[in-house]
Amino acid sequence: MIRQILFDIITDSPEETESAGEKLAGMIGENRFVAMYGDLGAGKTAFVRGFVRRLVPDAQVCSPTYSIINEYTSDKNKICHIDAYRISDDDDLYSCGFYDYSDWLILAEWSENIAFAVPADHVEVRITQLDENRRDVSVSLVKED
Repeated sequence: MIRQILFDIITDSPEETESAGEKLAGMIGENRFVAMYGDLGAGKTAFVRGFVRRLVPDAQVCSPTYSIINEYTSDKNKICHIDAYRISDDDDLYSCGFYDYSDWLILAEWSENIAFAVPADHVEVRITQLDENRRDVSVSLVKED
């Protein structure tokens, strides 16, 4: 596995974390799966809010904690935002309709719970909470050897 760091920044507010998401959206290219990692409250949804704002400006982004999957679409983009916190196996993933989004750009929070479904080639976002407001946002391109 080859890992290339795209950027690693420290953010000091939710708005700056959103800006990091916007930055990635401008770089996404052909990568169709963004695997996100970070503790509860780390800022994953804020990151997604910025990402989606760049590609689907009118979307109202909220956490899919209860719905599991939120959709954001425009004439040019189809984005699936999944919260895999309560997903424990492939049956759960199948029953929530995840596999119906194979041709969408997928942003997956709690990707550690669906490691079996993360493609070999993907973008990895790791958000570490440093204190109440500061976050370390590390974004890497992951490719199979």
